[in-house]
Amino acid sequence: MKKPTDDEKNIETNFRDKMTYGEYLQLNSILSSQKRLSDHHDEMLFIVIHQVSELWMKLILHEITAAKQAISDGDLQVSFKKLARVSQIQSQIIRAWDVLSTLTPSEYLEFRGELGNSSGFQSFQYRLIEFALGNKTDYILKIYEKDSKLSKELNEAYQEPSLYDISIKALQRGGFEISENVLNRDVTQPYQHDQSVQDAWTTVYKNIDKYWDLYQLAEKLVDIEDSLQQWRFRHMKTVERIIGFKIGTGGSSGVNYLKQVLDQRFFPELWNLRTEL
Repeated sequence: MKKPTDDEKNIETNFRDKMTYGEYLQLNSILSSQKRLSDHHDEMLFIVIHQVSELWMKLILHEITAAKQAISDGDLQVSFKKLARVSQIQSQIIRAWDVLSTLTPSEYLEFRGELGNSSGFQSFQYRLIEFALGNKTDYILKIYEKDSKLSKELNEAYQEPSLYDISIKALQRGGFEISENVLNRDVTQPYQHDQSVQDAWTTVYKNIDKYWDLYQLAEKLVDIEDSLQQWRFRHMKTVERIIGFKIGTGGSSGVNYLKQVLDQRFFPELWNLRTEL
């Protein structure tokens, strides 16, 4: 092995009393968390893909929380960096389906029974993301009653205004007249289209120079919803490719359920205005 060059002579090699890269990232804990319940080779793929996706979702929630605070504080420029990062993270999660789709139906059947009733449908971080974007469904909360701490976190998120609720408040601060029914709505309910919000966003898009920050905010929101729908579509097609139209392990209708959620809209006015312009 070659000796280090002069440029590399200061590389640290003595870590007896110093923190290593692995210790900082707690890799021992992370890399020992892939515990197969079968002896099938491809179960490792299944576990890793879902764990990686959950890590990306953790970062999405971190960024959306910060973006919501920045928008509430009136600092839209700061929020743009956070929301743009969310879109980039989403592209990574979408690509994960390409890797999982290398799992064939025959291979998955070798260990599917080991999953019991556990399912991605129960991903609490995915539910937190949906809540943050405004898709509130209370029946989902029953899934998490087993864990009191987690149940509390989800119930609190369920009660909070969504990213879109906060963005609509930014419209009001920008001088637009927004219906009191929207501003004072029950945020635990799914958001419904409102004409005053539609008119405000349409004005923003027709006067980009005047409302540049609000226009950028709108486009960042569209980016996120677009990417989420792409993720949902790739999820649906990957599931169909691997198990066809079987019932999901968690009891959902599987592909049929995933097709239904493709029609859900988080920011309806931002899509409707494209027809009007």
